[in-house]
Amino acid sequence: MSWTRREALLGLGSIPILGTVWWAGASGTVGKKRERETILEQLNIQPSLPNAVPAIGGKPVRVGIIGFGIRGEQLCRSLGYATDEWIAAMEEAAAEAKKAGQPFTALEDFRNQEPLNVQITGVCDVFDIRAEKAMRSFGTEDQPVKRYRTYKEMIQSGEVEAVVIATPDHWHAPMSIEALKNNVHVYVEKPMTHNLKETYALKEAAQNSKAAFQVGHQHRQTLSFKTARDIVEKEILGHVSLITTNTNRNDDNGAWNYDIVPQANAQTIDWEQFLGSAPEIPFNKNHFFRWRKWWAYGSGLSGDLLTHDYDRLNCVLKMGIPKSVMASGGIYTHRDGRNVPDVLQANMEFPEFSTGSTQKKGKEKGMTFTYSASLGNGFNRPTMLMGHDASMELGNRLTIWPDGGSTRYAEMLEAGKMSPQSPIYSYNPAASALDGVSSATSQYFADKGLMWTYVDGKRVDSTFLHMREWLSVIRNGGTLSCGIQEGFDEAIAAHMTGLSWKLGRRIEWDREGQQVIPIEGVDLDAVLLESPPGVGRLEADVVA
Repeated sequence: MSWTRREALLGLGSIPILGTVWWAGASGTVGKKRERETILEQLNIQPSLPNAVPAIGGKPVRVGIIGFGIRGEQLCRSLGYATDEWIAAMEEAAAEAKKAGQPFTALEDFRNQEPLNVQITGVCDVFDIRAEKAMRSFGTEDQPVKRYRTYKEMIQSGEVEAVVIATPDHWHAPMSIEALKNNVHVYVEKPMTHNLKETYALKEAAQNSKAAFQVGHQHRQTLSFKTARDIVEKEILGHVSLITTNTNRNDDNGAWNYDIVPQANAQTIDWEQFLGSAPEIPFNKNHFFRWRKWWAYGSGLSGDLLTHDYDRLNCVLKMGIPKSVMASGGIYTHRDGRNVPDVLQANMEFPEFSTGSTQKKGKEKGMTFTYSASLGNGFNRPTMLMGHDASMELGNRLTIWPDGGSTRYAEMLEAGKMSPQSPIYSYNPAASALDGVSSATSQYFADKGLMWTYVDGKRVDSTFLHMREWLSVIRNGGTLSCGIQEGFDEAIAAHMTGLSWKLGRRIEWDREGQQVIPIEGVDLDAVLLESPPGVGRLEADVVA
């Protein structure tokens, strides 16, 4: 398939890989068409194409899975391995959807996924039921999947080249560091770390290792975000002084109240190994399956969901770590024993950041990144980048509106060729695809590029693309889109937010010293991992 730049800009020829690109400010006459062409030529936005990834040749990459819970299973499907239970459930769901005349393509999409040259050779999980499911579903008589009782046993076995880490947050860094020290390649879920000390330590380990290290921010594969990067670099928005982005959920699953497996008990779960560095408490199913609700194992909204929005904007703007963070919020909807907030507001300040200016030199500089989250309301609020010359709504598609006070577009606004009420550019790579989104939570993930993007007009799993990139770098070398520096930025920003919420004060970053500025008399890591006084002590918290 080939096309000219002009065709791409004008959205002509129904090119599937580009979806739909249009200018909505003028249409219907030859004169208006010329105006549209002139404006699009001036904008010169290049809709992004998928990265070319070298083939994963040679012998299959031998991968070990550490943590085979909800996310662990999802990652394995992206590698081409689905459990027997998932396949049966998808077959049933497809049959029900067919009866109702609704689209449902999850199983078809999985079966049509490009094969990756990978072999899952081992699994490590503290819950017997999960480990046994992986061994039964992925192993064969000729190629069994071995269970390892500890992550160190797996990493030091010499039987795996790479590990996928999908454990609770407090295990991410220790496992990653152990793998990197043994030159075992790492794909680790976000947030990259659980506290500040291990963030610095993991960065050092990655820089000293020959292994490929990828953080699981799969939205970096989403074409609309790559197109947004081109828009920012060409200063089409002018100086961006404010970003607003959000998390909106209103269901138990979105609030981390995951199902508790009936077979779970002190005999089927290695509770001591699960706890690791966390405070010692009696066996507790609530904590095991819903660990994201406690600082001891997870990172709450700041580490789980803020990191998605921070990193996807960082890949567009490359703004790095904020100079300071102020956060507020509380537990206002789910008073169930959790000690992480379910409402969070965070303001990140970047006083030296600039995306370029069309005004007098020195007049514009600095940006605020505002993140707002609620787990008690699902109203969709878009991500907005607000510049002096234009605003951009950014999701799996993007749209640009000119600003009425723009300097760059002043003449066209005055002449009526542009209007603040009409977008001047919109990019929708999904225009030719049929999507069935089953829930508000699914829509949340999809709009943030966390579920899929589009290649050649077809929906493709973003996680598959992200893991394919990692595997290709393992075999061929190259640069990863979310390596140690990107993960370092994400982790520090998240931890600054958590600290600010707990301490009720501004947390600052020392760019020269590359550290969070210490607070006299305060152990920042201890604060980060502990429950604030009086928070989260309900009977539900201690029910086994």
